Amino acid sequence: MTKLVIATGNPGKIQELQALLQHLPITLINPHDLSLFLQIEEQNDSYFANAKRKARAYAKHSGLWSLADDSGLEVDVLQGAPGLQSARLAGPGRSDADRRAFLLTLLQPHPKPWTARFRCVVVLASPEGEIDFAEGVCEGEIIPHERGDQGFGYDPIFLLKDRDKTMAELTMEEKNRLSHRALAIQAILPMITERMEMS
Repeated sequence: MTKLVIATGNPGKIQELQALLQHLPITLINPHDLSLFLQIEEQNDSYFANAKRKARAYAKHSGLWSLADDSGLEVDVLQGAPGLQSARLAGPGRSDADRRAFLLTLLQPHPKPWTARFRCVVVLASPEGEIDFAEGVCEGEIIPHERGDQGFGYDPIFLLKDRDKTMAELTMEEKNRLSHRALAIQAILPMITERMEMS
């Protein structure tokens, strides 16, 4: 494996994954550079199933190894919601700010702290359908007021456990050590390295 497709159309995820993988001796490919604009339907059975579906689709259409992730925010007082619905909370076509505001509305009746976690599953897939996968979890809590202007999604209202910083207040270097996506990538790196050595 000398090339790896970042299997997402989300610019924020592409930027984070490229930063996390840039030290590897492989060429990281933005799917837009291949004119790959795939719409992969997420069937909401699990993070793993969604990531596997995306990774295999990009690998099949590109003829290259591909790496996809699926992630979500799980809030304890909401029984793990929004979870798999994190990107679609508040309905279709809504912005990240809309989703944050809607989540805070859902949380208002519940006592604090609103403990939560970000969970990420990454899947590496070959054009032939082989896969490897790993998971990363970042614990914290939801706070009622936004802080920070880095990151995307729920980052401005997610306060990291044991730190007085939201995910949106972290530098890129800090986020690439502490985030759920960073932890999942760290876990799958040995598998990527092994696949590189086999090719």
